[in-house]
Amino acid sequence: MSGTTAIRAAALVTMTALAAACQSTGEESAAPAGAPTAAPSVTAAPAPSATASPSRVTAANTAAVCAAVDKLIIDKSREIAADSAAATRRQLTPEQINDQVKVDLADLADDVRGQAARAEDPEIKALVGDAAERIDAGAKSSTPVRWLGSSFVEIPKRLTRECRA
Repeated sequence: MSGTTAIRAAALVTMTALAAACQSTGEESAAPAGAPTAAPSVTAAPAPSATASPSRVTAANTAAVCAAVDKLIIDKSREIAADSAAATRRQLTPEQINDQVKVDLADLADDVRGQAARAEDPEIKALVGDAAERIDAGAKSSTPVRWLGSSFVEIPKRLTRECRA
């Protein structure tokens, strides 16, 4: 059962890292642990001038895209953790677990890529698109469970730092 023990440990590491990555940095309002945090509110920005109107629209879209990506990653991480617990009960082989994680990651990459397509800000579009590519790499990895515990945890941290209106 070392394979299922490994997936359970990876799921715990992933959920812990995601919770830490999505915590408030003190720049935005506090949210419950594990809850997705949105980018700072557009209303917190300086009063828009006549020339700032286009960036306000982009900022609103950026906040929505960033919040949607946070939610997708958190929801899929919870699903992976739940699937991992079920895999332990069903005594799946490590290969079956890896296949299940690959499907989950491929679905997540597709969903994140959809959010990148929605982004109006080219920098946010590139950032979210890069996150989708990185998640795709995990889906194609020969050891996606190991990838979860090492590479995946960096993705939400980067998004938390850089996905801002």
